[in-house]
Amino acid sequence: MIKVFFDTDVVISSTISSKGAAHILLSEKKVEKYISTISIKEIHIVAKRLSIGKNNIDSVTKNCKTIKLSDSVPTIKRDFKTYVFDEDDSHIVAGAVSSKSHFLITYNLKDYNRNKIKEDFKIVILTPALFLQYVRSL
Repeated sequence: MIKVFFDTDVVISSTISSKGAAHILLSEKKVEKYISTISIKEIHIVAKRLSIGKNNIDSVTKNCKTIKLSDSVPTIKRDFKTYVFDEDDSHIVAGAVSSKSHFLITYNLKDYNRNKIKEDFKIVILTPALFLQYVRSL
């Protein structure tokens, strides 16, 4: 089973389009899906802003295992700031590391220091479409 951590933008996208790569991935059987407790809060804030119903969010997140990040947000930002270009994304890297994921899936590749994350944690960062290609090749 391939362990994958999903960035908030991918979860939101999966609720907007039922034909997109994000939606397909979040129902893919070969993938063990992870999000964090901090991600869930962020997903609900964004969903409310975009008028996406709670039921839509719940139908997607129910397929994910939730990682409880035990450190405080300031501690996570401090510990993971060298892996992101916006420290507000630190919790995504922390969640991927905590879940022992092999991949972090995001539409925002530019937000992450991909080489450092791959080197230090052996986590590959891809867009949903690229990861879907990879899964289909297995």
